[in-house]
Amino acid sequence: MSRKDWRILALLVISGFLNYFDRANLSAGATNIQHDLGLTNYQLGQLLSAFFWTYAACQLLGLSGWLVDRFNVSWILAAGFFLWSGATAITGAAGAFATVFTLRLLLGVGESIAYPSYSRIFANHYPEHHRGLANALIDAGTKSGPALGTLIGGLLIARNGWRVFFVALGAASLLWLLPWFAWMPRGSATAAHRQQDDANPTPSIFAVIRRRPLLFTALGLFCANYFWYFLLTWLPPYLEKERHFSKTKMAYVGSLAYLLIAVSSVICGRLSDIWIAHGHTPNRVRKTFAGLGLTLATLILPVAIVRDETAAMALLMLSCACYGLFSSNIYAITQTLAGPRAAGKWTSVQNGFGNLAGVAAPWFTGWVVQRTGEFYLAFLAAAVISLCGAVCYVIGVGPIRPVEWDSPSPRLPA
Repeated sequence: MSRKDWRILALLVISGFLNYFDRANLSAGATNIQHDLGLTNYQLGQLLSAFFWTYAACQLLGLSGWLVDRFNVSWILAAGFFLWSGATAITGAAGAFATVFTLRLLLGVGESIAYPSYSRIFANHYPEHHRGLANALIDAGTKSGPALGTLIGGLLIARNGWRVFFVALGAASLLWLLPWFAWMPRGSATAAHRQQDDANPTPSIFAVIRRRPLLFTALGLFCANYFWYFLLTWLPPYLEKERHFSKTKMAYVGSLAYLLIAVSSVICGRLSDIWIAHGHTPNRVRKTFAGLGLTLATLILPVAIVRDETAAMALLMLSCACYGLFSSNIYAITQTLAGPRAAGKWTSVQNGFGNLAGVAAPWFTGWVVQRTGEFYLAFLAAAVISLCGAVCYVIGVGPIRPVEWDSPSPRLPA
């Protein structure tokens, strides 16, 4: 990759880092916010899932993908970034459940732009044998965000309270826009596709959603995201409530779990690129990493059963490292299938459906804890759904190769 490509990639990784830092901050301060606002466990679950309602809806309904494919992707990403950072800062001044809930909805609208933008930029600017590492670095940024967010947030909230943390984080994030305006990708590849280009017309959203691979990448992402959002939203409260960790100890352990996913993702993303560069097909490489990663991530279940703290935390770390095998290749699969002409729309619809797991996982976990007083059934659900995701990617998606958009769309399975 050229120096310019590395510079753009670095800014995208930082944006992914801040994207997930902002998502994880509510989990880091969950018990403090719950006490300050007088919330029940069920209300806390609603608050943790609020972001995903608008985040998923904007993508599932095609709004995010339409914006990315219709207008200049660089400016659309900047607008989304401004919106989500501002919502984070204002949350620090909120004094009621309804206000925080509304701001989390607004956060979801802004962040819904991110992944369709990443896919559009990668599909246009980065070749197949570089996309594994490029997507893995984005994924590492999104996992490092919760890692540092949990660590720094836990430590700062314990000392200064959650309100100062939210305001400082949102205001500081806005500084990212300065280098982005200076270095963002420009040219015809980032501008809107021309529908009147008869040689290469942009596929309609209806042409995209009729493809069988889209159905199974969306289902697979839902299953994988259920596992991830369970960790992202409820791991800190689990460590405090059931394992009786202090806020500081929770910060270190939770941070390490998220960081292991990031490290594993980068290593596996690079390995997948090397494997493809040596002549192996994207189909074989991507499915191997996706299937093994989601299958081995089911090691999360014994964490809820093993009483020994050291053994349980070791299993937690191993499960997170295995999940990194999968997460390194997920969007490389999408970009290969969709190609530059449909990367924005495909990613938008896939992400929209997949991130409904962000609604389901926090809500179901909150309901389980409220009804049973423990987390076992929540861990069981995460393991079973993760295994279903492996089946979707390995069997359901079919061959991982570029879709021929000018050919008739195959019917979806009955």
